[in-house]
Amino acid sequence: MGNLPVQRVAPDFPFKTVGVDFAGPFYIINKRGRGARTIKAYLCLFICFRFKCLHLEAVSDLSKDGFLQAFRRFMSRRGKPAEQILDFATEDDIKFIFSPTHAPHFGGIWEAGVKSAKHHIRRVMVNTHLTFEELGTLFAEVDSILNSRPLYPLSSNPNDYRSLTPGHFLIGRPLRSLTSPSLTDSNTSQLQRYARIEQIRQHFWQRWQREYVSELQQRSKWRTNSSKIQEGDLVLLMEDNLPPLCWKLARITRLFPGSDAVARVAEVRTPTGTYRRPLTKLCPLLTSDDMHS
Repeated sequence: MGNLPVQRVAPDFPFKTVGVDFAGPFYIINKRGRGARTIKAYLCLFICFRFKCLHLEAVSDLSKDGFLQAFRRFMSRRGKPAEQILDFATEDDIKFIFSPTHAPHFGGIWEAGVKSAKHHIRRVMVNTHLTFEELGTLFAEVDSILNSRPLYPLSSNPNDYRSLTPGHFLIGRPLRSLTSPSLTDSNTSQLQRYARIEQIRQHFWQRWQREYVSELQQRSKWRTNSSKIQEGDLVLLMEDNLPPLCWKLARITRLFPGSDAVARVAEVRTPTGTYRRPLTKLCPLLTSDDMHS
């Protein structure tokens, strides 16, 4: 396996090198009220090569003008990139790199970003037709959810429960959301428009958070002690019904090996108390060994 491109590993500011892809269509309405008709809208996704931060924009069509408007909004908020992996015009000292035709695997990093966003957005929207403004709001909130995922412990201090997230590279601190009541079990037909968007956001969070946590877990046969979890590690707890952008982190304080010397239970400490959890409910974050392997 070859080395990673220098754009993936060299330190620099976020979004200096970006990959871009489109997803959709999403069916929306052109206005609210009488006479509204269904139209198409699309998702334009920008992903940072270094930190895998994501930026989502809603576009009305797949034309060059539609992309350029989304690109100008992206640059106004994130800064001008030096390289962009896409097939559009080359201006303003931005280097565009073309992906080969019929080779989506060349863009695996942004194809994975599209999967994270599009797969669940379509399933949580179901038959809801939002306006273009509402769709833009939903994309921005999905953007913050994807950029809130924990990546790496900020320190080895056993009393520090903070983790590094893509949001740290964007705003210098973790991303937060407004507190709102749970609407996941509410009747869709009885919700106002704003509440319906919040319900879609909460459904997206539940689905995507569950998928991300399962990807962090390293599955192995229960008879072997192949788990890399050690005392002092920062882990992510698998908890149900957490509010959006809330990740429950804990430190391993003790492992309980069985008679076969295989540990299946651990004692974890959080800012609110100490608990015992099976290892199947604990997801270790990246370690320094993982970063160098």
